[in-house]
Amino acid sequence: MPVFNLSINGRSRAVDVEGDTPLLWVLRDHLGLTGTKFGCGLGVCGSCTLHVDGEAQRACQLPVSQVKGKITTIEGLSAKGDHPVQKAWIACDVAQCGYCQPGQIMQACALLKQHAHPTDAQIDAGMAENICRCGTYLRIRDAIHLAAKGGVK
Repeated sequence: MPVFNLSINGRSRAVDVEGDTPLLWVLRDHLGLTGTKFGCGLGVCGSCTLHVDGEAQRACQLPVSQVKGKITTIEGLSAKGDHPVQKAWIACDVAQCGYCQPGQIMQACALLKQHAHPTDAQIDAGMAENICRCGTYLRIRDAIHLAAKGGVK
């Protein structure tokens, strides 16, 4: 098997896997980074959202052989879990079951990189492909607005 050298959360990691192995399974099964969640396996729910060079990507649909750039997972967003979006999520009591929240947070961070002060319409469009089965969409929107305003102190 080939060895792939990946930059994950600021660390160089070598993995010995087949090239068609989805990045999601490399992270979870080979590197023990379980914050990125498996949802649908089709790239449509958003539970596996992470960043590659700051852009939101679906890890379940990204073969490790095609990964180019620096990967950031929810574990790498903030060493202490105090990223402005994470703090806003807590302040707005977004999570219910919590399963989709790592993907939601990563998508929200990518959205705020594109739109520093997004409108409701931009938030709705930017977050539309991330599904929350608990229906916390209004709290998600509130948390994104809070993070955009400078977040929680």
